[in-house]
Amino acid sequence: MSISRESIKKYNIPGPRYTSYPTAPVWSDEVNESVYGEKLRSFGQSNKTLSLYIHIPFCQSLCTFCACNVVIRRQENKYGDEYLKYLFTEIELISKEIGRKPSIKQLHFGGGTPTYLNTQQLRSLFKKVQEHFDVDLSSEVAIEIDPRTIDYEKLVTLKEIGFNRISFGVQDFDQKVQEAINRIQPLAMVKEVNQWCRDLKFHSINFDLIYGLPYQTQASFSQTIKDVIKLTPDRIALYSFAYVPWLKKHQNKLSQITLPDNELKLDLFLLARDAFIENNYLSIAMDHFARKDDELAQAYNEGELYRNFMGYTVKPADEYIGLGLTSIGFIGKTFIQNVKVLPEYYKMLSENRLAVERGKILNEDDEIRQWVIRALMCQFQLRRDVFYKTFHIPFDEYFRDERDHIVWCIEEGLLLEDDKGLKVTEMGKIFVRNICMGFDQYFQKQQTKQQFSKTV
Repeated sequence: MSISRESIKKYNIPGPRYTSYPTAPVWSDEVNESVYGEKLRSFGQSNKTLSLYIHIPFCQSLCTFCACNVVIRRQENKYGDEYLKYLFTEIELISKEIGRKPSIKQLHFGGGTPTYLNTQQLRSLFKKVQEHFDVDLSSEVAIEIDPRTIDYEKLVTLKEIGFNRISFGVQDFDQKVQEAINRIQPLAMVKEVNQWCRDLKFHSINFDLIYGLPYQTQASFSQTIKDVIKLTPDRIALYSFAYVPWLKKHQNKLSQITLPDNELKLDLFLLARDAFIENNYLSIAMDHFARKDDELAQAYNEGELYRNFMGYTVKPADEYIGLGLTSIGFIGKTFIQNVKVLPEYYKMLSENRLAVERGKILNEDDEIRQWVIRALMCQFQLRRDVFYKTFHIPFDEYFRDERDHIVWCIEEGLLLEDDKGLKVTEMGKIFVRNICMGFDQYFQKQQTKQQFSKTV
């Protein structure tokens, strides 16, 4: 695909990644522990199922590219023990509010580094979850691992207690890049851990890669992609490096002159995308790829793909709860986020209070725009008949004020339009965030967009 430098400059503007709508910057402290308790009790009176995310914030060292909320600690058991003490309290409080043992259709341990915990701590946490939730072990039970903090014994433990999917943070195999981002994990290390996962017959393996890192070149990243393809992960997430030093001060350690410029950054994405597609991977949604026989690829083909804070999923559950420091859930048409500072998380739970910091209750307009943005992000199309069936109002009538944006997207070659609806073009798939921004009423009203990374 050939994209002009002018197009890159035009579309390379700060914008949300749309893991949620409305996006986190417009959430507020009006959603507090009282609101959360009410939503949990209402959920408990239903027969709805859950997706459950558990956040383990600890990392042994700080990767300089990281934009996540992490806590840096030496790998000592006392830190994990203390955290689990309060996490168990949170589980008990939430379980008490729900008042029943809900069915878990998707379970995900993320971080930070979940494998920072030792085998006993992992067993203890999983047992605690099973005490209060009915975990469907035949569904997606996933965990993020760091090859630097995993060994064969720990992988055996993960398999034994019920995990069936593994996600690796790979990023890049080039030594110079790894040194720049403070994450040394040679190809041989990842290859060994990957083989262990295959030997233990985990159902699916995902690799996370990042383009736009310091010192990446077309030649070096092309080699990383070749090495990844040889390891045959079932799924690949190919993320754009979010350079936001005004939000993440440690990114100031990176020299801007070592970062690929916008044109090269896009070239890195396109060469990786082309290589994956040529090697039996299906491009699903914006920045994810799956082998054509993977259930995520099948969900994409059947129009059943869903996006949340765990990434792209088949959305097997009705509601979504997050546990742990800074975790996010969505329940009762409400986003809820826990506090982001560890001592505050411990303090609130020591007082038997739900550790809520902020959130957003969706109004009717939020729900409609969320549906549109999700359709564009997950299916790359929007059908007018499905929209009308869902909301009982014509799409063109509701979005008359967005007509100029739609026409602009069509003229720019980002969208196609016919009587059935809108379809994202191949170039539009690269810049789908730009398309979605035009349907985001909060983004359009914001005075500053600097809290977001750029779209390229």
